[in-house]
Amino acid sequence: MTKFIPVSEPTITEKEIEYVLQAVKSGWVSSLGEYINKFEDEFAKFVGTKYALAVANGTVGLHLALVSLGIKEGDEVIVPDLTFIATANAVKYTGATPVFADIDKETWCISVEDIERKITPRTKAVIPVHLYGHPADMDPIMEIAKKYNLYIIEDCAEAHGAEYKSKKVGSIGHCGVFSFYGNKIITTGEGGMITTNDEKLYERAKYLRDHAMIKEKRYWHTEVGYNYRMTNIQAALGLAQLERINEIINKKRRIFEWYKEGLKDLEGIKLNPEKELAKNVFWMVCLVIENFDEEKREKFMEELKNKGIDTRPFFYPCSMMPMYKKDGFVNRIAYEIYQKGINLPSGYNLKEEEIKWICQEVKITLKNI
Repeated sequence: MTKFIPVSEPTITEKEIEYVLQAVKSGWVSSLGEYINKFEDEFAKFVGTKYALAVANGTVGLHLALVSLGIKEGDEVIVPDLTFIATANAVKYTGATPVFADIDKETWCISVEDIERKITPRTKAVIPVHLYGHPADMDPIMEIAKKYNLYIIEDCAEAHGAEYKSKKVGSIGHCGVFSFYGNKIITTGEGGMITTNDEKLYERAKYLRDHAMIKEKRYWHTEVGYNYRMTNIQAALGLAQLERINEIINKKRRIFEWYKEGLKDLEGIKLNPEKELAKNVFWMVCLVIENFDEEKREKFMEELKNKGIDTRPFFYPCSMMPMYKKDGFVNRIAYEIYQKGINLPSGYNLKEEEIKWICQEVKITLKNI
């Protein structure tokens, strides 16, 4: 094989093209149009919530959820240290402080025990991230929320369709936030969605999403709002993708099984977990290599790239970033795992023979590192 295999690429069919063309031909190309409402309604049904609100992207979805819940300057919000930086930045946008909890060694999601250790009188919310498609341990997290009167915002950016005890993520906390970036399970190019059963939260977020303009008087704004709307064109793409989501998830799970079979005899490695009572959607196939540090990981990735195999590293812990770094602060498990983990090609269009070849090259490359 000589072609370059990317980590991820979207799956676009004639259905997506047809819906997008219909949206363009309708003339409703901005934030009004039939596809917005259809996409929101169908997504709420898919997740199992009363409400879904389409937004411009996952990051603004997190920010809008936080603001709608009243998170403000002086508050603290606990987030996992191992996540994409948007989770922490969205907290910072409100003026609140992100507090970084360590991760669970098995699932790589936020550590329930460390959440409780990090709670202070200023803590107002927790954002568990369903990392790489595996659900966080939501029952004890919800118990902590009840005990300390905290809001739970599920970051579902990487986990569309994942399940915890037969409940879809995004339906368990006070709200869920999804991303539809081009590499996600389903895409709208850019885009996001807030899901919730809380009517008050939904109405507040809907109001703030559109410049805080009141219903009763057009172009009358009673407070500072945001332009966080999704376009009708994006929603058309999203609806078509949503109609295919079970097919997409099934293929993602099959891709993981091919990797699992292809790498089963390799010692000192770990692939994505799938804990009992959880359904992982395997957004990214993960490979954690026990004897690796950051230098070895980078060399390994470079060797695979030279062979035409794209990879990406695990996220760096947020607390390592210059704007969040504090002297002496270390979340032990997050700091250990990030150095050892990479994401292998995980796109929907992958074929079994391609994955067999990738697995073969992974084994050869590991021997030579």
